[in-house]
Amino acid sequence: MHVYIIGNGISGVTAARFLRKNSDCEITILSSETDHFYSRTALMYIYMGHMGFEQTKPYEDYFWKKNRINLINTHVNKIDFDTKILKTSSKGDLSYDKLVLALGSSSNKFGWPGQDLKGVGGLYAIQDLERIEEYSKGLNRAVIVGGGLIGIEMAEMFHSRHIPVTFLVREKNYWDIVLPAEESAMVNREIRRNGIDLQLETELVEIVDDGDGQCCAVKTSKDDTIECGFVGLTAGVHPNVKFLNESALEIDRGIKVNRYLETNIDDVYAVGDCAEQREPAVGRRPIEALWYTGKMMGETVAYNILDQKIAYDPGIWFNSAKFIDIEYQVYGEVSGRPPDHHDSIYWEHEDGNKSIRLVYNKNTEKIVGLNLMGVRFRHEVCEKWLAEETDLHTVVQQLNLADFDPEFYKSYIADVQALYTSSTGKPIEKPVKKTLKRVLAFLGK
Repeated sequence: MHVYIIGNGISGVTAARFLRKNSDCEITILSSETDHFYSRTALMYIYMGHMGFEQTKPYEDYFWKKNRINLINTHVNKIDFDTKILKTSSKGDLSYDKLVLALGSSSNKFGWPGQDLKGVGGLYAIQDLERIEEYSKGLNRAVIVGGGLIGIEMAEMFHSRHIPVTFLVREKNYWDIVLPAEESAMVNREIRRNGIDLQLETELVEIVDDGDGQCCAVKTSKDDTIECGFVGLTAGVHPNVKFLNESALEIDRGIKVNRYLETNIDDVYAVGDCAEQREPAVGRRPIEALWYTGKMMGETVAYNILDQKIAYDPGIWFNSAKFIDIEYQVYGEVSGRPPDHHDSIYWEHEDGNKSIRLVYNKNTEKIVGLNLMGVRFRHEVCEKWLAEETDLHTVVQQLNLADFDPEFYKSYIADVQALYTSSTGKPIEKPVKKTLKRVLAFLGK
């Protein structure tokens, strides 16, 4: 059996690794982006000088030959699903027995005038980074459009080289559809503290052509014209499936898959950013462009290709990021627009750049989410609380078990417990003291 995988991101590579661990089938990965797999999340650190490209590769170049995984750098132009043929730009026609589509994402464009000019681009692939590097030389100003995680990464990149940055965010506060109001305001302050020109409730109207096909300015919804030499489009991403839209493959926003990551065509699977779940898990979105879910899908699809049926289960929602100097962790259900039956205990440090939010169901008092800014909690502990639907009082009592590295960082657990008591009138008589033995016992280890 010859399994072809289109895409060498985390989903496709994980599928190949687990196929090799569990079978002797022939495996070929096709990619037109790079010869070898690299960490996409590290692109910003290459630009900032913290890493070289070689350091972003999780595996040495000899790994692939040693593990008998074929790598082909080519572009797939068309797929004939009836004959199981991949039509490529440079390697002719290739015949597969099983096919994994790990096509990733593309940056969103919304029909803005000038969006295809030179000096305009997103931050998804290594080619995007090369474009940013090219236009950074002598750059007078960059304008970034879109208030998500990629936008703030790009802002930090330019800021690290002392290039002036204007950040256009159409919402009232940064990422306020995801972050609760206090945390969103905290990120606003962090952005501005770093000298980045954050313009809220402001939309891009047009990217101005300098007459030679190069961007030279943007016009905004506030009738401002901002001169710039680069425009970063970071208003989200979408599944990279356009070339398959006229095929027999069932596609909505992404490629439709069942719980086993199977498409509507026999022997064809989809994983990662391009896959859209027909029946997403409760509380999860049909498409989740996340590193860890892509990895989980890659492992799951390998077992299913080998007829070891395993349903994809993303588990408890989790994400992490960094807003310049503020670390961010979220577990479970935390929203910028919470439902009526959710409430929370929110503690914020007096310096305004650390906070802990415990979200609970008002009707049951069960914990449903945790949001952390500038503070770290242990992943396994948070996941256990959520999986077991632990009541809020018990979570507050056990908070010390989640505290991460208190020997190096000041602990704020006592402050949160005091706030809980003052807010609810319920005292914490015996807070659980943290020891390694207690943490391991709690986790059942």
